[in-house]
Amino acid sequence: MAKFKGAMEKMVNKRKILVTGNCGYIGPVIAKHFKKVHPNYSLIGFDNGYFSHCLTNSSYNPIFDYDFQYWGDIRNFPEKILDNVDSVIHLAAISNDPMGKKYENVTKDINFISSLKLANLAKSKGIKSFVFSSSCSIYGYAEEEEKTEDSSLNPLTQYAKSKVEMEEALFKISDLNFNVTALRFATACGMSDRLRLDLVLNDFVASAIAERKISILSDGSPWRPLINVKDMSRAISWALNRDKLLGNFIAVNTGSKEWNYQVSDLAKAVADEIPNIEIKINPDAAPDKRSYRVNFEKFTNLAPDNKPITTLSETIKDLKAGLEKMNFNNKNFREDSGYMRLNTLEELKKLDLIDKKLNWSRKFKFQG
Repeated sequence: MAKFKGAMEKMVNKRKILVTGNCGYIGPVIAKHFKKVHPNYSLIGFDNGYFSHCLTNSSYNPIFDYDFQYWGDIRNFPEKILDNVDSVIHLAAISNDPMGKKYENVTKDINFISSLKLANLAKSKGIKSFVFSSSCSIYGYAEEEEKTEDSSLNPLTQYAKSKVEMEEALFKISDLNFNVTALRFATACGMSDRLRLDLVLNDFVASAIAERKISILSDGSPWRPLINVKDMSRAISWALNRDKLLGNFIAVNTGSKEWNYQVSDLAKAVADEIPNIEIKINPDAAPDKRSYRVNFEKFTNLAPDNKPITTLSETIKDLKAGLEKMNFNNKNFREDSGYMRLNTLEELKKLDLIDKKLNWSRKFKFQG
């Protein structure tokens, strides 16, 4: 009985962190990082389960790296979950352009309207720190110069627009007792227990392994800033613990200068690690307006101990090793693989498990 009481007291004294959307691509990596670096944190997950089954090469379900798990839809978030929570890491979102294009209204509802409701609830509960996963895609087209946090915003997709709307709203509600950090992440990449292949570098590595070629749909010239998912976790750790003197609200480009790459250079880097593959470029492709270079000097200065440290070569090698361990050989993964998020949603719809607004057809209680 004394041992049980002691264990409960330790749990009570832990800092409680709610991670929304924890059963996506980033959530498993965050949990592993925090368990190693912040053992005094109690991690609480909240997810609707769209992608919880999309496991990649994991020896166990990464949900068990969370101390508590709640299932539910962010559009109907139960206020009670925020009781005694100290900080929120808000990842839950319709997470890329293809999904945002097909489900524009749902994207706005989840990524902005419902996300803002969550933030207001968190503030009303006295939660001190709110970390928002934003995106460098809010800059739109920016080939001529590196975009800084003071640059004009030009969101070209519903996904990017929702991030801008959310940032603007969070700025308005932030105050001395509700600190908000918007991490404008570069394009994610790297291995995860719930891998996504609808990301440029991950796509190239998968193509190289399954097809022995990389087909670039553009002329290869567009710029993309990238960040390894492990370094995203390190940045989130900084955001949770940042100096409050930096301001009630701070938006910061999150990545590194060295990781601004043209798409053709990414393909060549993959070919350096996976030899004897063909790179096909479409020289007649229409200009890709999703081209931007980003300045990450502010983040480097603010978070010198948490700046990205993973190299492009290491990232490609990790992806290669992970995919090979899975015996990945699907040449048609873009069309039928569950590692493409839009494919997963469409499959759930075919099975009548979710409706056209991405609501689960079977009602269930929110539970942990």
